[in-house]
Amino acid sequence: MESLSLLMEGFSQALTPMNLLWVLIGAVLGTAVGVLPGLGSAMAVALLLPITFSLDPTAAFIMFAGVYFGGLFGDSTSGILLNTPGNSSAIASTFEGHRMALDGRAAKALATAAMGAFIGGLIATTVVVFFAPVLVKMATAFGPAEYFALAVFAFLAISSVVSDSVVKGLMSLGLGLVLALVGVDGPSGTARYTLGLPQLFDGMSIVVITVGLLALGEVLHIASRIHRDETAVRVESKGRPRLELKDIRRAMPAWLRGTAFGVPFGVIPAGGSEVPTFLAYGTEKRLAARNGDTDFGTTGSIRGVAAPEAAANATAGTAMGALLALGLPTSATAAIMLAAFQQYGMQPGPLLFERSGPMVWTLLASLFIGLVVLLILNMQFAVLWAKLLLIPRHYLYAGITVLSVLGVYAISSSIVDLWILLVIGLLGFLMRRYKFPLAPVLIAVILGPLAETELRRALTVSEGDLSILIDSPVTMVLYGLLAITLVITGIQHLRHSKAARNQAMKFDSDKIGV
Repeated sequence: MESLSLLMEGFSQALTPMNLLWVLIGAVLGTAVGVLPGLGSAMAVALLLPITFSLDPTAAFIMFAGVYFGGLFGDSTSGILLNTPGNSSAIASTFEGHRMALDGRAAKALATAAMGAFIGGLIATTVVVFFAPVLVKMATAFGPAEYFALAVFAFLAISSVVSDSVVKGLMSLGLGLVLALVGVDGPSGTARYTLGLPQLFDGMSIVVITVGLLALGEVLHIASRIHRDETAVRVESKGRPRLELKDIRRAMPAWLRGTAFGVPFGVIPAGGSEVPTFLAYGTEKRLAARNGDTDFGTTGSIRGVAAPEAAANATAGTAMGALLALGLPTSATAAIMLAAFQQYGMQPGPLLFERSGPMVWTLLASLFIGLVVLLILNMQFAVLWAKLLLIPRHYLYAGITVLSVLGVYAISSSIVDLWILLVIGLLGFLMRRYKFPLAPVLIAVILGPLAETELRRALTVSEGDLSILIDSPVTMVLYGLLAITLVITGIQHLRHSKAARNQAMKFDSDKIGV
């Protein structure tokens, strides 16, 4: 009840005309920057950070509430429409979202993402207000062995689920791990796979790899088929652009499952929302295969957009709670927010609620307000954003290429990054041509460094004893779930292979009969 009364006081401060204006400005600016390929939500907060220095702290953080979630909305918008997610947290939403867009359901995909982001963010922020101490205890249960088990779970679960061939999934995973090894090895200081180029000592940027695989690879793939696939020259809108009752019924369980994945991960410093979004996506694809849903991987599944989007925003919501209550930034965006707090002479942590209580509760209230504002804006603009796909395909993909190159070059002003972008783009084209899944590459690049670092830490603590990797309840649960997942996935792949062979035999017999 005390938390509720403090939150109501926060609403009384946030619901003033001027503060509502700051939320609106933050939401619009955050979404606008997030939509631009290669920038994303973290960049939105970083670019808009200097603007707030002339404001008082309360107004500044109210504006950041809009920017914080607005950037996440923008990330998924560019991913769904242009196959170029603004941030790695939107990669999982892009797989099915872009397929829905190419199937003429871009506005519906955007509306699904907006609603999922709202539900995930709303539940997570509510959890932060009322259950922050429980989340803190969950975070302290994770050590090096637990983080490594989590990374292994994500690697194998995603690789086995997202591809029709487990072998191809694991090969894509291996390719991603090779890319993740490029750079200077931290503990030893040894350069690995850098070809002697100093520009590669820091490794390959996830932005370069993401834009290359998803955006440039798609451009090359479309260009190679432009004269053989005349139906792909223009995307025609079909169906209603709004979510109907049947769509909400299909998406609601996915929204809730995605939120359940995202909430606990926000307080775990595992690098952001990539793990829960991929796990949410893999879960929905596995459930779809069990229920005979053929939309996944073909025309695009609404549940494949709903779950990852809810997971991403749920993670962002509880990440804000971890930042405020513990002073622990669990994502790049939260780290930039920490810098903003320190700029105003405030240190997030347990004492923040005592020293700056009114401002903190006003900020939490602004997060709720920002979610509502963003839902209204994005539901209204979904149809308008979808109009981008009415641009003739050759103009649209030329524009995507230009934006991709400019976005990558703007990050580091490095010509080497542009050559890497081209090579990764060609790799993405070949993977599409031979039907290798892209998700394992991306999840390996994102979590590979985490897995390596935590494995080394665990073995250092145990002095080389491998039993430390499996001797805690958390690791046992994760490896047990992984074993169950692999068995179920293997059975499903065998059933699909058998069904495909029977269908082929039936077709051959019918052909012989004719």
